[in-house]
Amino acid sequence: MLLPRPTRSTPVAGHFTVDATTGVHAPESVADLLRELIGPATGLPLPPAGPSDDSVISLRLTDDPTLGAEGYQLRIDPSGVRARAGTEAGLRWAVQTLRQLLPDQVYAAEPARGVSWRLPAVEIVDVPTYAWRGSLLDVARWCHPLPFLYRYVDLLALHKLNTLHLHLTDDQGWRFEVRRFPRLTEVGGFRAESPAGHARDGRGGGMPHGGWYQQSELRDLVAYAARRGVRIMPEIDLPGHAQAAIAAYPEFGNDPGRRLAVGTTWGISTHVLNLEPATLTAVCDILDEVVDVFPFEYVHVGGDEVPTAEWAASPAATARAAELGLGRVADLQGWWTGRLAAHLAGHGRRIAVWDELLDRGAPAGATVFAWRGTDRIDAARAAGLPAVAAPFSHTYFDWAESDDPAEPLAIAGVLPLDTVYGFQPGDVLGVQGQLWSEYLPTEPRVWWRAFPRLAALAEVGWSGPVRVDADGALPPPTRAEFRGRLAGHLRRLDRLGVGYRPLD
Repeated sequence: MLLPRPTRSTPVAGHFTVDATTGVHAPESVADLLRELIGPATGLPLPPAGPSDDSVISLRLTDDPTLGAEGYQLRIDPSGVRARAGTEAGLRWAVQTLRQLLPDQVYAAEPARGVSWRLPAVEIVDVPTYAWRGSLLDVARWCHPLPFLYRYVDLLALHKLNTLHLHLTDDQGWRFEVRRFPRLTEVGGFRAESPAGHARDGRGGGMPHGGWYQQSELRDLVAYAARRGVRIMPEIDLPGHAQAAIAAYPEFGNDPGRRLAVGTTWGISTHVLNLEPATLTAVCDILDEVVDVFPFEYVHVGGDEVPTAEWAASPAATARAAELGLGRVADLQGWWTGRLAAHLAGHGRRIAVWDELLDRGAPAGATVFAWRGTDRIDAARAAGLPAVAAPFSHTYFDWAESDDPAEPLAIAGVLPLDTVYGFQPGDVLGVQGQLWSEYLPTEPRVWWRAFPRLAALAEVGWSGPVRVDADGALPPPTRAEFRGRLAGHLRRLDRLGVGYRPLD
């Protein structure tokens, strides 16, 4: 019942039982992870051991280029457990596989009494198909609490998803503490109300909402995630989706004399950052603090849904476009993003952008997150830029899973589980599932929308796309095999208290 499906799995006769005599031989960080993940439920000490001791779990590094950056080999037989990988990342994924092979009571938070911690004898070779396997979580619309973010990281690691894309800023909230600009959170982190019902209904709920994360809190989250093999990519959305920032600092906007409120409705604000040198300097100062907290090589700078009406009406902006020899005011977005890319390159970082930048001058070296359709994946490749496949048609899990009237409120629909599992990403850097939070205000609602669809995408990312019929449908044997494994996997989520959407 492994999920994601391993590259190759061959049963072997017998089994191995983990008990009080079982020791662990592994790099310290990997051994600690194993104890942290299986110790609470098993109550077993798993003390340090030598590589050739009896009844040992041996997880060791080896020089094997065929395993790549995250692959591993695992053999379980009656004498013990032996895994090897070229990196500690690969060994961490081997630990997750070991956990899945144990009885599902291992996912309980308290000691499970009377359980035999038996592992089936098996040989596994497992190498991921895609290097980028991610999930976007939007904490800008709703500021989800830190304990939930820790749980979310744990769920990503369980599914061998290696990237959390943390969407930290938007029109409706700014969640990242910036010490040089404290009003970004003091003002931008709070809105007067949120919509009641769907945005198209035009009704406000009258309840304020706010919150933000201290840099120290985010550093701790980054370290926790890294121990599990999950890197965190921050997103500071620029130069659009910036109304919260302009509400905090009106001088960042195109009409400094106008006082805006933090956005209280869903959708795309027409208010964008101006092109003044002082604003660009301020944004670079903000990014300096971002990279100090998040060590991952990528910083996402947004770039989606940027209305240009304010620039077109601004003499300073139109003069800047003419000075730069740009044929359209809209091309100022590419210029803007290019300045950010150059600044981040000085920190040894790369930028990620949404696919609108393909139409407005994406900087060289940018990684494109193709969201508006699968054709945008092709457009990124045609531009010579690496792409992460994130099309709304297959990866937007804030969409409803069915058109059943009993479905919770969703921004759109319908995105069924089988459509996710049948996704054919093509030649890309990786895949990513999106959880935009306009209609995901609580932890239970996030779990309902995320699972089991995120589990299906995790398998696409790790195991590779499955065969589909000419019309894109899953053949019955493929559907039955996946759903059989998924049903077993959902019992693990039950133990973890994750309220997923039940299978149809």
